[in-house]
Amino acid sequence: MASPEPKSLVPFTRESLEVMEQHSAKKPSEEGKEDLKPNSDLEVGKELPFVYGNLPQAMVSEPLEDVDPYYTNKRTFIVLNKKRTIFRFSATWCTLSPFNSIRRATIKILVHPFFRLFILVSVLTDCIFMSMTDFPKWGPAFQNTLLGIYTFEILVKLIARGIWAGPFYFFGDSWNWLDFSVTLFEHISRYSPLNFISVFRIVRNLRILKIIPLNQGMKSFVAILIHCLKKLTVVIILTVFFLSVFSLIGMGLFMGNLKHKCLRWPQENETDMLNNRTGNPYYIRETENFYYLEGERYALLCGNRSDASQCPEGYVCVKAGVNPDDGYTNFDSFGWALLALFRLMTQDYPEALYHQILYASGKVYMIFFVVISFWFAFYMASLFLGLLAISYEEEKQTAAEKATVDQEFQKSLPELQEEKITAETKTIQIEMKKRSSTSMITSLDALDDATVSHKEELKKSRQRCPFCWYRFAKTFLIWDCSPCWLKLKEFVYRIIMDPFTDLFLTICIILNINFLALEHYPMSLETSNILSIGNMVFIGIFTTEMIFKIIAMHPYGYFQVGWNIYDSLIVFHGLAELYLTNFHGLAILRSFRVLRIFRLGRYWPTFKILRLTLCNSIVALKDLVLLLFIFMFFSAVVGLNLYGSNYKKHVCNINEDCQLPHWHMRDFFHSFLNVFRILCGEWIETLWDCFKVAGQFSCIPFYMMVILIGKLLILYLFLALIISFSSYKPATTDEENDEAKNLQRAMARIKKGINYVLSKILCKKQNVLKETMDDISDVYVKENISDHTLSELSNTQDFLKDKEKSSGTEKNTMTENESQSLIPSPSVSETVPIASEESDIENPDNKEIQSKSGDGSSKEKVKQSSSSECSTVDIVLSEEEMVYEHEKPKHLRNVYERRSSSAQIGRGPKKGKIWQNIRKTCCKIVENSCFKCFIGLVTLLSTGALAFEDIYIDQRKTIKILLEYADMIFTYIFVLEMLLKWMAYGFKAYFTNGWYKLDFMVVMVFCLSLIGKSREELKPLVSIKFLRALRVLSQFEKLKVVVSALIKTTLPTLSVFLVCLMIWLAFGIIGVHLFAGKFYECIDPTSGERFPLSEVMNRSQCETLVFNESMPWENAKLNFDNVGISFLSLLQVATFNGWITIMNSAVDSTDVNMQPHFENNIYMYCYFIDFIIIGLLLPLSMLIGAIVANFHKHKIKISINGGSNIFITVKQKKQYRALKKLMYEDSQKPVPLPENKFQRFIFDLVTSRVFNIIIMTLICFQAITIMIQSDEQSPKINTALFWINSVYVVLYIGECVLKLIVFHCNYFASGWNIFDFMVVVFSITGLFLPLMVGYYLVSPSLVQLILLSRIIHILHPEKGLKLFHKLLLPLMLSLPALLNISLLIFLIMFIYAIFGMYNFAYVKKEAGIDDMSNFETFGSSMLCLFRVTIFAGWDGMLNAIFNSKWSDCDPDKINPGTQVRGDCGNPFLGIIYFVSYILLTRLIIVNMYIVVVMEFLNIASKKKAKTLSEEDFRKFFQVWKRFDPDRTQYIDSSKLSDFAAALDPPLFMAKPNKGQLVAMDLPMAVGDRIHCLDVLLALTKRVLGKDLSMEKVLSEMESGFTLANTFKITYEPITTTLKRKQEVISATIIQRAYKSYRLRQNDKNTSDTHMIDGDREVQAIKEDSYIDKAEGVSIIQSPI
Repeated sequence: MASPEPKSLVPFTRESLEVMEQHSAKKPSEEGKEDLKPNSDLEVGKELPFVYGNLPQAMVSEPLEDVDPYYTNKRTFIVLNKKRTIFRFSATWCTLSPFNSIRRATIKILVHPFFRLFILVSVLTDCIFMSMTDFPKWGPAFQNTLLGIYTFEILVKLIARGIWAGPFYFFGDSWNWLDFSVTLFEHISRYSPLNFISVFRIVRNLRILKIIPLNQGMKSFVAILIHCLKKLTVVIILTVFFLSVFSLIGMGLFMGNLKHKCLRWPQENETDMLNNRTGNPYYIRETENFYYLEGERYALLCGNRSDASQCPEGYVCVKAGVNPDDGYTNFDSFGWALLALFRLMTQDYPEALYHQILYASGKVYMIFFVVISFWFAFYMASLFLGLLAISYEEEKQTAAEKATVDQEFQKSLPELQEEKITAETKTIQIEMKKRSSTSMITSLDALDDATVSHKEELKKSRQRCPFCWYRFAKTFLIWDCSPCWLKLKEFVYRIIMDPFTDLFLTICIILNINFLALEHYPMSLETSNILSIGNMVFIGIFTTEMIFKIIAMHPYGYFQVGWNIYDSLIVFHGLAELYLTNFHGLAILRSFRVLRIFRLGRYWPTFKILRLTLCNSIVALKDLVLLLFIFMFFSAVVGLNLYGSNYKKHVCNINEDCQLPHWHMRDFFHSFLNVFRILCGEWIETLWDCFKVAGQFSCIPFYMMVILIGKLLILYLFLALIISFSSYKPATTDEENDEAKNLQRAMARIKKGINYVLSKILCKKQNVLKETMDDISDVYVKENISDHTLSELSNTQDFLKDKEKSSGTEKNTMTENESQSLIPSPSVSETVPIASEESDIENPDNKEIQSKSGDGSSKEKVKQSSSSECSTVDIVLSEEEMVYEHEKPKHLRNVYERRSSSAQIGRGPKKGKIWQNIRKTCCKIVENSCFKCFIGLVTLLSTGALAFEDIYIDQRKTIKILLEYADMIFTYIFVLEMLLKWMAYGFKAYFTNGWYKLDFMVVMVFCLSLIGKSREELKPLVSIKFLRALRVLSQFEKLKVVVSALIKTTLPTLSVFLVCLMIWLAFGIIGVHLFAGKFYECIDPTSGERFPLSEVMNRSQCETLVFNESMPWENAKLNFDNVGISFLSLLQVATFNGWITIMNSAVDSTDVNMQPHFENNIYMYCYFIDFIIIGLLLPLSMLIGAIVANFHKHKIKISINGGSNIFITVKQKKQYRALKKLMYEDSQKPVPLPENKFQRFIFDLVTSRVFNIIIMTLICFQAITIMIQSDEQSPKINTALFWINSVYVVLYIGECVLKLIVFHCNYFASGWNIFDFMVVVFSITGLFLPLMVGYYLVSPSLVQLILLSRIIHILHPEKGLKLFHKLLLPLMLSLPALLNISLLIFLIMFIYAIFGMYNFAYVKKEAGIDDMSNFETFGSSMLCLFRVTIFAGWDGMLNAIFNSKWSDCDPDKINPGTQVRGDCGNPFLGIIYFVSYILLTRLIIVNMYIVVVMEFLNIASKKKAKTLSEEDFRKFFQVWKRFDPDRTQYIDSSKLSDFAAALDPPLFMAKPNKGQLVAMDLPMAVGDRIHCLDVLLALTKRVLGKDLSMEKVLSEMESGFTLANTFKITYEPITTTLKRKQEVISATIIQRAYKSYRLRQNDKNTSDTHMIDGDREVQAIKEDSYIDKAEGVSIIQSPI
């Protein structure tokens, strides 16, 4: 903010320059001491605040003295243009003088706004020329003109700013470096005789980036992103490290495997022919001898493992040919393996790589892909998101601070202006008084009029429109001409503003939306007429509404409301559509009907909130969006210039017909689409095409640049949107607009009317209403009396008053618990109390309760003693009480519950003793822990039994019989458990618990499945057996917690989900209008390709083809023929699965019943681009933002070491603390020092940092030896690698032996040492085992992989890189929550896998369902669902399930080994199956990301806060160990200064610190030693300050340290550091006085006196050094 007394604007003169030079010469040291910073409001590019006064015309574009005090002595001056924009220049020796006429002229040119606009227009024009492939004739001349403009700009900047690299010089700005380099290279390439055309065009593309410095917002975002990149450096290094390690593992597992193919084994008469071809019958390169599946381009892969793909009869699996995908997919070298792993991490077309590896190596290696594609990709994405979120929060915080300052400044501006005006008037008045008194009165009046008119001008300037417009509006747009008109206006106003009118309009809008969604293809004429008539009716209704509102509100008032303007546009569009529909080419106007959908937003508060949030976010992020677009434009132009000509020359390499595919870079539009596709995550297939036309080395850098920079921009934009939407709160009643309130009033009136009618009909009940209410109140009091102790009810009036006061809160709590009955708190016990109504026990008198409640001092409600486990009365506990109950020791809680239950049940007469004992026994049984464990085990067994019921169950008779008996047993057990709970709890308590309702449903499923087996007509009931697995949810607390947390975070977002669904509905309706009936095509049945347009042009020609009788006019399986299938197509586009096929069909579409043509409608790509941006990015950010908001809202209020997590149980809180302690503390226990000198030497060797570095270097070299390997390398290299591995094994054995010699048994106390020992053992085994059993049984790469596992030492928290440890910390701390969520994901996968086995096991194998991925067995079903979880080719599986017609499948096909017939799918069931699974898993995975990112933010917030964590204490004691190696808990006072300087912040104290340490007044023991607890307490008090709460913390720390260190040596402090300092100073004074006294006594000569003085000075220096040592003794005591 500007200074309160701003410096006035002064021209920059020679005297100003001299004053600056004098100041800089006189006070060079004082400048460094001044703590001045540049003023943010006076930065370059900002407008000068008005507080500095008006800018005279004479000062425009002229040098002025710098108004920022920071630059007072920096030899700078400023220049302001007409817009008051600040430009800062340097006035030092390396430039022309500021008073030089040439420099002044260039400065005037540079600061002129037209100059910047001119350069911007030139750059934009140049960008247009760069995107053109065919230049006009005048193109070269125009390019020379642009080059001249850029050269002129650089000359102007060079003269105006000066040639230097300092601040405010030309080369002090990196953007000027870019301009200068590009322009210089352009001149060289243009006029050089060498051929630089291709390089010139590429370098010239950098000119596009010149737009960035011309926009201050984009320039600032670039700086922010560079700052983010610096933070992400460690994450990038960690990512590369993991990718390299996994690539090496992939090389060891899969090297050469993808070359294994099924080769036709030659017969006896064919051997000679094959030998003549290849010379080797086992390695045949001819592709016709390989086995191909139908419709596949590449040969079938195979493997020698039993779970790998097997060759058909007559074929042998051999290593032959090239790798798949034209040799680009393999693990034969480190580079290709790294590319494959990067592809898996980014999850681009991973399903193809899965199939290739599983076919060639076996299904067991799916574990490798699960780790890479799910956990590794999830962790890396979480790291990037977490650090980006931290950086964005920091930028947001700084921006908020600036905004508050700017707001204060803006508020003070009018006051300052008014003060200036009044000051000016006062000065003028004084001057006029001095001059004359005759004309004073008239002058003063004129002056007052001038000030008043000036204020009026200020007010008018703040108005949005000119004054004449308001006069026109008042005259012509406000209709109040006659009384009759006003009465009509009032009458219409009452009608149009009535609540029932808004309700009627809302119903009309909903009906109109339904009419829009009913359009489909093919549609009958009758349906079409009904829809068109309905459209006209709705247009009439909306037109009438508009007319009525204009009459009621006047045109001026009507158009003041934004929603009214929107409604009028819709009406005008509807009327225009009625008249222009018949015109050719204007039918696209129908698509704009979808705008009527968003009229619901007027009556929908959620839509209003989201719309406002979105508008604010877009305004704030417009520069970032523009930056992303510029990067995409730049990448598209670079791709066009790099590869455009190559696609034209080598098009035959990628297409047999030498025709360009849909995706290429031959022109700008396709290049832009290719960049967009890369940013969407699909890049590997276009990269393969780029390899074929341009080579590998030129394509990979371009693609990596687009992926990395583009993903960073998109992630930052996505996070910014999420954080902006995370402030979403559901609309309250006060925030609702009048229309929404009118709807509520209308519904309230309708409800009131219905109640009135019912009360008239049921008049009899009305007469007895009072009696009923009296009875209810009596019962209510009795129930409360029975549920409370006698001491509570001793005063009836007080009790009733308390009930009235707490009725509101209790009612809210009860309704919340009832509405979320499936959300039991993790801390609430599952015991259910007995209701007094359901029990036969009566309590006339209860001595036990009277004795317990006799103490009248207890005023709290005794909830546990008032009812037992067998009661059905719902008792509401507060959250603190629930947490307390769970944290109570288990045995005490059980004893307490038993006592209360026995006391409650044991009361009553003998009449109900039998029934009472039965219920008591049942209650004890169901509450017994062994019974619960037994039920849990039976639940797991019954769930696991479902996995055996695959397609082979009929062939396994024994297993089938066992499963049938097991089902009966499980059913009986669960029915018995249900009956026991009914007896124990009663029906009311049982059926009011959500989890028991779930158990009841599962029991019904068991019973129905048994009934279905008994009768043939009820056999479909067996298929619902998969619901049995739901019982697992109610049996395990971890799953309960996750489900309840998910419900809490997602259910409140239902309104946001509906808004997102409304957006999708709009795009679906537009898709129906654009593409309905246009995806049909005529297919050649022999080749499966589409007929060219030259042969078939329409449907009639297709059906007349003779050979096409069996394959008529076909529609694409995913199309836009109706809204339902449009939603499915859009879902595939949103998940980027099958979206390329959908887009290609849309682009090729022509018209209804017309054959598609290649890229006939190319600009239909824009529809899908708009959907991905508006229909995917924005709704996804809305949903995730709302979930994050609910996540914040429903955090557990009890702090778990500063953080909270709603996805862990109470027991896991302790695990969380233990895990945090494990991550922070030193895991390695201290090892006693050996007494032997030789062992001591070895100990020092193996524990030194150098030895650790040597071992790390060996590990890295061993990894490098694997990197240099490749498939089919020479035998010499294999031999060399064998001996190299042997050397590594020997070295690791030596390390192990040395540590065993030193540590003895303590060696195995560390997990890292055990791991190293196992590596040594297995490496020795792997080294010699192949020599004994052969290399065919044991892979030679086994030893390398075993040795490579030691690379995990880089992640060691102490010996490895600490930066990696900080990145692993959030993941490890969120591990308990992630494991709970993973359990739920696995359960969902299990349920869906069983459902898939029951319904899709016999689907025809094609598209995405094959031998590896199918629903025949439980394992293969889980593989399919894993693919769906990560969006890996689920569209192919759905396409296979879509085969339900006779032309696609055979419904009568005999499946061997089973009675099921047919291989057709069920499209409707398949859609529900996949869509529901995708929504559920995505919802859960989003919460997983939120958990980890929140942990990142939690740790970052703790670092910012002035608090101390366990990590700070851990680091303190680690440093203490270095200064106290013998663990005496004491250090010498002389080491205190070095110790304090060696600590990490915030306990760190920089040197010189001796004075501060002495001032802490630390206790000292004998020998000038200081205890660690005293130092830690003092440093903690220094960081946290001094207050009452701090004293409590320090006392707790001291007691905790005492308990943790029972062996602490007791000591008596003899002094303190401050006293010792005082003693030392006193002693020094006494010594000097005594010496001076001795000197006066001795009569010596003058020379002796001088020598005595010199000795005294030397002695004083020594004493001072001793005092300094004594100063550093008092700072080192504090608790853990």
